[in-house]
Amino acid sequence: MTVESVKRAAHTAPEVRGATELREPPLAGGGVPALGHGWQLARDPLAFMSRLRDHGEVVRLKLGPKTVYAVTTPALTGALALSPDYLIAGPLWESLEGLLGREGVATANGPLHRRQRRTIQPAFRLDAIPGYGPIMEEEAHALTERWKPGETIDCTSEAFRVAVRVAARCLLRGEYMDERAERLCAALATVFRGMYQRMVVPLGPLYRLPLPANRKFNRALADLHLVVDEIVAERRASRQRPDDLLTALLEAKDDNGDPIGEQEIHDQVVAILTPGSETIASTIMTLLQVLADHPEHADRVCAEVESVTGGRPVAFEDVRKLGHTNNVVVESMRLRPAVWILTRRAVTETELGGYRIPAGADLVYSPYAIQRDPRSYARNQEFDPDRWLPERVQEVPKYAMRPFSVGNRKCPSDHFSMAMLTLITAALAAAFRFDQVAGSNDSTRVGITLRPHRLLLRATPR
Repeated sequence: MTVESVKRAAHTAPEVRGATELREPPLAGGGVPALGHGWQLARDPLAFMSRLRDHGEVVRLKLGPKTVYAVTTPALTGALALSPDYLIAGPLWESLEGLLGREGVATANGPLHRRQRRTIQPAFRLDAIPGYGPIMEEEAHALTERWKPGETIDCTSEAFRVAVRVAARCLLRGEYMDERAERLCAALATVFRGMYQRMVVPLGPLYRLPLPANRKFNRALADLHLVVDEIVAERRASRQRPDDLLTALLEAKDDNGDPIGEQEIHDQVVAILTPGSETIASTIMTLLQVLADHPEHADRVCAEVESVTGGRPVAFEDVRKLGHTNNVVVESMRLRPAVWILTRRAVTETELGGYRIPAGADLVYSPYAIQRDPRSYARNQEFDPDRWLPERVQEVPKYAMRPFSVGNRKCPSDHFSMAMLTLITAALAAAFRFDQVAGSNDSTRVGITLRPHRLLLRATPR
């Protein structure tokens, strides 16, 4: 399955109903004073979000004093993502502002967002991606060369290292040192954990107190921004201007024809290195767990690679021919999407699924819940890459699988990311068999993204 085939549809959004029929969405049960439903999100968020569809297509939640509208069906999440009546905003993005700022492509809206997409889009055009192939190959095969037979692999640090290095070398053309990647890895884990807590339990001023957890969070956040400042300063001081995304940012103009500001450059580089690295690294960890837990599919990937390459190392040019490998990646993202929760904000009073949505209301939906819903997927909990074969993909309802979103908020790096993930999966499965070792904890760690808590593997050469 390819990125494009994920987009195929079977169902369409419901017709807009007359205003006289609009009604108030039902309130989810189980809220508690002061915290509302935040305690349920904090205690077991995946199960909580997955149960909401039983209460309706749109359900009201209370997060502290705030009312939030949860959207639970594929058709309505598609309508939400595509409608100009909703902006990128809400609890998720507010919790991320300390990291992403307000001037990066991930958080901007309106004309600023459109201009920023025009600046970065050339780096992710289909005809640009093969130029990154040699770097992706080097980093994928570096993993297979670095991992020694019988040694324990800490998948968290290894996944972050390769994700950061590929992003930095492809998009920033930086000679990204391992020490810097390690700093990002450690800081991201702390920052994203703290931001998730701030989203589901919005205690405001309490997070500004000099408590140990808050000090740790602030130190990690400061180090992330320091790394970005180092990258930008090094490029400005260099006489070389490689044709990459960082150069495009340094040479970009605003709507008045003036150079864009330092803060916008900073926020754009943050958006390249941090959310992208976090989501890709989380997906690589999930893929490693899949290779260990489903050796039958790992063997199929290995056999497919050998049939395509004839025994030589897998290359970027082989990716389009690796159908089953691609489907393993897609199915892994279905069952454990790195981005499991998203939020929007209503610009004006509007209608969604026959329900009235007030102006300024925050809306939330969970790709995790949508992609595991038994109403959309037969054997919904089963790992089945073959569900993405051409003859079966039409069974999947429209918008029930959108790993890179849709519309003007669609991730610009979708093809880049899929090529990288497929190549890494192919290289690893062709080189090793994997087993979990003592001390490994593959249960799902829930934060801004999903990934295994502490995945430790042993690699056995094939």
